[in-house]
Amino acid sequence: MTMPLPDPFPNRGLNARDFTRVGVGGLGDGHNNYAHSMAWFRGRLYLGTTRSNLCMLRFQSAFKALPLKVWPVECPETLDGLYELDRRSQIWAYDPLTDQWEMVFRAPMVEGLDGRPVPREIGYRSMEVYQGPGDTEPALYVSAWAPGRAPGGLILRSTDGQGFEPITPYGITDPPFSVTRSLTTFKGRMHFAPTARRGSDGGQQNSAGLPLIFASATPEAGDWQPVNPPGFEDAGNMGIFSLAVAGDTLYAGTLNLEGLQVWATDGSPADPKAGPFPYRWRKVMSHGAGRGPLNQAVASMTAFKGALYVGTGIQGGGLDRVNGIGPAAAEILRIHPDDSWEVVVGDRDGDGRAPLSGLKAGFGHFFNGYIWSLAEHDGWLYCGTYDWAVTLRWAKLDGAPRLVRELLTHVSPERIIENDGGADMWRSADGENWLPVTRRGLGNPYNWGVRNLVSTPEGLFVGTANVFGPRVAVPDGTPEGWRYEDNPLGGLEVWRGQGPAVDRAG
Repeated sequence: MTMPLPDPFPNRGLNARDFTRVGVGGLGDGHNNYAHSMAWFRGRLYLGTTRSNLCMLRFQSAFKALPLKVWPVECPETLDGLYELDRRSQIWAYDPLTDQWEMVFRAPMVEGLDGRPVPREIGYRSMEVYQGPGDTEPALYVSAWAPGRAPGGLILRSTDGQGFEPITPYGITDPPFSVTRSLTTFKGRMHFAPTARRGSDGGQQNSAGLPLIFASATPEAGDWQPVNPPGFEDAGNMGIFSLAVAGDTLYAGTLNLEGLQVWATDGSPADPKAGPFPYRWRKVMSHGAGRGPLNQAVASMTAFKGALYVGTGIQGGGLDRVNGIGPAAAEILRIHPDDSWEVVVGDRDGDGRAPLSGLKAGFGHFFNGYIWSLAEHDGWLYCGTYDWAVTLRWAKLDGAPRLVRELLTHVSPERIIENDGGADMWRSADGENWLPVTRRGLGNPYNWGVRNLVSTPEGLFVGTANVFGPRVAVPDGTPEGWRYEDNPLGGLEVWRGQGPAVDRAG
């Protein structure tokens, strides 16, 4: 009698039909564009929003010259008008047992640098659950994005999930910053990396000017200390985009116009006689892992089965118009504990650089400009992308990048949007062989990004970036050609994936 072989993958992972939409339309407000941060805390999913993203981008130098027939969403015409919008970012909590959302916090209005009222925060970039040495239970920490006219960025703390109090002064450090990100726990300390100096209206929120990582064992005490030399002593490192822990190592990924870098530390001090700060660091990857500027930044990182997976991107959505880099699709790289690395999904060249998966950059889809999120859930690695294909609807095609113009000689913009519009999600059981979960934004082409993936006891939660609310430009046949109308598909969405899934195609 022949015994059947054991199934090597008894858990089949999650496919598109295993996901249920639990939050839609920006949770009732289409200005809630990004599910910018999410965390599981006290039995609920917490979500921090960023608001009116496309209206902000309209006034940033990198986006002022976009070749568009019309701005895709209805926005104020002036920067002063932008500050008249209600951009006070929000924190929501979702209870999967009752299927109910509760807004637990809204940013207050404060006196701005010019003496006029401004939102204290317009986004919450990162969340982390952390228990300090003096805490009786974990607390939820939230990093904030302050508008350029606000006093400066903050880090918030909540012990009960209802009240959120600042634990830092405005700007946190000297020089002060407007944006904080990448809250990460490592060896009993909380870490974060700030970007964007205070007062940088219209500038690049991704450039720190002085790229540093700060750490504290007691964040509520405000005793933050830098743990790396500025920019890792490389003037090309414009910002530290991502922090992640794999095994006994903290990794930091940078933005660099010559190609991203990844640095690693075991947390040991560079000079034991001088105390625990800064750490001793080593460079494990540079020059975009052999791809140069086309791997400009580390957009995401996560640990999976003993290795670190790195998602890349080019700021500006895969095309950095300020610095003339791109367009190009993003890659997935893998770093092993011995600092060796491989290309998992990406470009092939004549020097032996080849992706282990056999999949080209962007999973073979040119418009996947970022690998925006990575997370392990129930033994599988999940990946979410940023896909800018839907913007072809409003683009002046004669001003599009050459590669886009060549593509559009074979297929129309609406056909691309119909078949590939919306962010991708993919999954892998071994990090090398990948299966699609969705290639169309979970059915909504306006979901141009899978911004967050959070594994919880109640399933895998997906938070999208959807900037096409509350009103979007549609053609109307008039001489002007466009009008703005309400978009029920605009605003962030939240999806919940639950298994076990059956064996079926995504």
